[in-house]
Amino acid sequence: MGCTTAFGQGDNKAADIVAKAVQDLGGDRYLNVKSQLGRGHYSVLKKGGVISFQAFSDAIVFPEKERTEFKGGGSHTVQVNTGDTGWIFDGDQEIIKNQNANQVAGFKQGIRTSLDNLLRGYWKGQADLSYVGRRQASLGKRNDVVRLTYKDGFAVEFEFAADDGTPQKALYTRHDVNGGDIKEEDHYAQFVDVDGVKLPFIIDRFTDGVQSSRINYDSIEINKSIPESVFAKPASVKDAKKDIKM
Repeated sequence: MGCTTAFGQGDNKAADIVAKAVQDLGGDRYLNVKSQLGRGHYSVLKKGGVISFQAFSDAIVFPEKERTEFKGGGSHTVQVNTGDTGWIFDGDQEIIKNQNANQVAGFKQGIRTSLDNLLRGYWKGQADLSYVGRRQASLGKRNDVVRLTYKDGFAVEFEFAADDGTPQKALYTRHDVNGGDIKEEDHYAQFVDVDGVKLPFIIDRFTDGVQSSRINYDSIEINKSIPESVFAKPASVKDAKKDIKM
C-alpha cells in the first residue's frame, strides 16, 4: 500500500481532509447526529460464498451505546454495549449473560475504527491524527490517507477520495489468539441522503484481503429518541425475546 507524502504536510493536512469529508457528508447536520436507528441484512462470507444471512436492527446513541439484534435461520441474538459494560442474549441457548472483558474490548475496538469516531472527533484526547499521504485507489483515482494513533500504539488509517472527500475505507491490524497479525479493511459504499446527511448503506469487511462480511442497510433514521430501557439488561429470557418498540 504505497503512499506519497509531500514534504511538510502533517497534522493540518489531516485535519483539512477530515473537514472536507464532514462537509461531503452534510457538514453540521452530520456532526449533530446524536442517535441512529438502522435496519438491514448482515451476511457472513467464506470462500466467496454466503454462509450466514440474517436480518438485523441497530440502535445507537453516540458515542458508546449500541443495541444490535440479529434474526434469521431460526436464530435470535441480541448484543448490547454501554461503555465499559455489555450483555448478550443467546436465543439458541436461551440465556442472558454479561459480556466478558474480550467482548467489551472488541466493541471498543469497533468504536476506535469507526468512521463516525474519526469524523465527529470522539477520539480527541485519546489519539493523535496525522497525514499519511496519497494512495492509489483505482485507475486514475487516488485517495488521501490519514491515521489515528492511540496512546496504546493501536493505529487505524482512513482513506478518502482525493477529489470530493468521500470516505472510502478504514484499515487496521488486529491480533489473533496466537498473537499473529490479521489485516482488516472496512469499505464504504452506496451513500444515501438521510435528512441531509449522507450515510454509507453498504459496509464490506475484508480480512487479509478476502471479503468476510457485508452490512447492507435497508433504512436508517437519525436523531430519533431512543429510550434508556432499550439498553437495559432484561430480567428474564421471556423479556429478552420481546420486540423492542422504537
